Amino acid sequence: MRIVMVLTSHSELGDTGEKTGFWLEEFAAPYYAFVDAGADVVIAAPQPGEPPVDPRSSEPENQTEATERFANDAAAKAKLSNPVSLDQVNVGSTDALFFPGGHGPMWDLASSDATAKLVEAFYAQGKVIGAVCHGPAALVKAQTPEGTSILQGKKLTGFTNAEEKAVQLDQVVPFALETRLRELGGDFSQADVFQSHVVTDGLLVTGQNPPSSASTAEAIVKLLNQVPA
Repeated sequence: MRIVMVLTSHSELGDTGEKTGFWLEEFAAPYYAFVDAGADVVIAAPQPGEPPVDPRSSEPENQTEATERFANDAAAKAKLSNPVSLDQVNVGSTDALFFPGGHGPMWDLASSDATAKLVEAFYAQGKVIGAVCHGPAALVKAQTPEGTSILQGKKLTGFTNAEEKAVQLDQVVPFALETRLRELGGDFSQADVFQSHVVTDGLLVTGQNPPSSASTAEAIVKLLNQVPA
């Protein structure tokens, strides 16, 4: 199986002067869940160059077995340093599309026509689409051929408004992800703040927050093993 992981290229946390990017655990845990399941993992990004890591996700208290494994994985680091562009992704030969979170996607992936086009292509071909935490922001522009959101009527989750307030970034992000997903017609559900929560609806798999990253990836692997080749 082949899985494309799309990471943000955005590094500025609004107008705060602080840095953001992708959340390391939300990349590392799914990456190894996919690799250990035998998948060929392709890393892609909207801009050339190594995707930025959210500095907070590199702090000691946010390290996990997966992030420590990545720290010692030269091959994975090399792959991360040279992502493919979105227009290089071969949808036909790929089984799933996955978006890790971190706050970066709220700026670039959420507003990117190229990202929306890629998501729409996977959707049209009946491929698995997954996202965790702020990753679902990458799905907000994608539409069906009829012009409605691909999320309309879908059971899903993502980083909640309560969690955004808890990390004191609710006044920094360009929009509230939970609110936007609901506005698009998503059937949004959530667990308590920073508790693992994963929702699968058809070929869409979403996770609420960093503690959900591994279980979201495991749900995608399970789904791929059920989908006819």
